[in-house]
Amino acid sequence: MKLSPIQLRAIEPEDLDWLYTIENDRSLWEVGATNVPYSKFALSNYIASSVADIYIDHQVRLIVETIAGKERVGIVDLINFEPAHLRAEVGIVIEKRFRRKGYASKVLTLLKDYALTTVHIHTLYAIVGTRNDSSMKLFEKNGFVNNGTLKDWFRREVTFEDAVVWQCLL
Repeated sequence: MKLSPIQLRAIEPEDLDWLYTIENDRSLWEVGATNVPYSKFALSNYIASSVADIYIDHQVRLIVETIAGKERVGIVDLINFEPAHLRAEVGIVIEKRFRRKGYASKVLTLLKDYALTTVHIHTLYAIVGTRNDSSMKLFEKNGFVNNGTLKDWFRREVTFEDAVVWQCLL
């Protein structure tokens, strides 16, 4: 299957219902940093208050969509932006029906270009749980280097999971 060309764009108020579904998908909580549901009110406030300027918000959330059909494929985040060190953490969510089709790699290609040419970031990094094989392979395949293991980084109900720090110098 040929991938539809994609683009990254700013989040819009019209994305609220879709974002609500993504943020409250419990299957994603284990690979992320959240473990509580978000209300539409909280998400609406986030959309309204974000100026979409990483230098002000220290983060930016971008919607991944197909160029032709304007169909939402996923979300990519640059978070924990450190302007003094020109680094940011990457988070990616691809909607279930678009997974395992190569979209995440395309997103990383677009994101690296955006981070370098628009934001002037020097380093991107991701912290990935060691049981998340798909993400581990994704970052390795896309030029990120394994720079170490964080022991017992993520709490998983009654146990802990190590995490790997993946880093890409732009």
